[in-house]
Amino acid sequence: MTPRIGFYGDDFTGATDTLALATRAGLRTLLFLRVPTHRELEAAGPLDCVGVAGVARSLAPEAMAAEVKPAARLFAELHTPVIHYKCCSTFDSSPAVGSIGAAVACLRPFVANRFVPVVGGQPNLGRYCLFGNLFAASETGGPVFRIDRHPTMRAHPVTPMGEADLRVHLARQGLERVESVPYTAYALPAEALDASIARTLGEQPDAVLFDVGHVDHLAKVGRIVWERAQRAPLLAVGPSSVVQALAAHWGEPSGTASGVPVPPVRGPVFVIAGSLSPVTARQVAAAASFTRVALDAARITGDDSEYVDVMVERMTMELRAGRNVLAHTSGPEGKRGGSPQRIATGCGAILKRVLAAAPVRRAGVAGGDTSSHALSALEITALSYVGDLAPGAALCRAHAPGSPLDGLELLLKGGQMGGVDLFERLVGPPGEC
Repeated sequence: MTPRIGFYGDDFTGATDTLALATRAGLRTLLFLRVPTHRELEAAGPLDCVGVAGVARSLAPEAMAAEVKPAARLFAELHTPVIHYKCCSTFDSSPAVGSIGAAVACLRPFVANRFVPVVGGQPNLGRYCLFGNLFAASETGGPVFRIDRHPTMRAHPVTPMGEADLRVHLARQGLERVESVPYTAYALPAEALDASIARTLGEQPDAVLFDVGHVDHLAKVGRIVWERAQRAPLLAVGPSSVVQALAAHWGEPSGTASGVPVPPVRGPVFVIAGSLSPVTARQVAAAASFTRVALDAARITGDDSEYVDVMVERMTMELRAGRNVLAHTSGPEGKRGGSPQRIATGCGAILKRVLAAAPVRRAGVAGGDTSSHALSALEITALSYVGDLAPGAALCRAHAPGSPLDGLELLLKGGQMGGVDLFERLVGPPGEC
């Protein structure tokens, strides 16, 4: 069976959000942690949605082709009508790191359709695109800011967002002509809206940006994308709202309602937090059920193997004694030194060693780059959806045939996701999401 959607996630945390929303919309979905072989796809059974989690968000443009083209090649071979380049809902990227424009340049040769829709906004995460400008909540349920005035995203340590107009933001990354479809156009009859878009496409823009300011906008966008995908396979860009929009058009649940509750955990929980987000810092401070272990970021990224050995042994002993452990790399006021990528790699190495030595069946990783590099260090083939701890924070089950990690439950959390009690919810019954 041909999947309806093939998506590449530019980091692992965002990819699990798409996995969760697609599954909740009734689509048979599996997220692979590398491009699967045809034998692995056959073993998975019929799928409506195939995902590949990657690390493009942390790469320079010259490194992107080797990262994203294998996934695009697979989706083209599977004849998926929609290839979705899943970027962060805050669109944080730059010409030098995680360039969305560079990704589009790599992926466009794999689709025949020249229409490249960009879906802005994801209301269930507090992300809104209005007249081409992006707004985001500061945390789950928090106040909403224009993205260039957002207290965290305007000062992101790698890709600070200094421009709210996504047309300008993407133009700096090589998509020089991005036309915009404002949400006010969705009030037009379908024929009039289609005619307007046809005129826009006649100008041959590099992409077309669709506003999403409310969940009711999703089905309108989904119809346009799907009808044009039936003419020829196309590339769609945006957060998980691409899948939400398509599901809403198909009449499936949009994925915006509360998700599946997470069952209680058996045994100790291990969490490693490499995020510098103030949201994550508050979550770490509130994790009363955990033994908190501060990791020296500089020492886990250098040649201090003795320090790493001591810290791993300390955490392993706590876990073997049945106590939950939360390791974090940020110091006072969220400050630390060292390269974010090297810290993420160091956290991944620690996670691998702890999971190999301690009886952990549920774990969490906080931070986009940290999650991507941490899971790359593990011998896990794919993830499936288990339930929701918070919007954008899904619990997943690891598929690792023949490995002790098979069945491990994992939370991969972006810096901005979840309420202050997220790690506590990972330990105990979360109640309603």
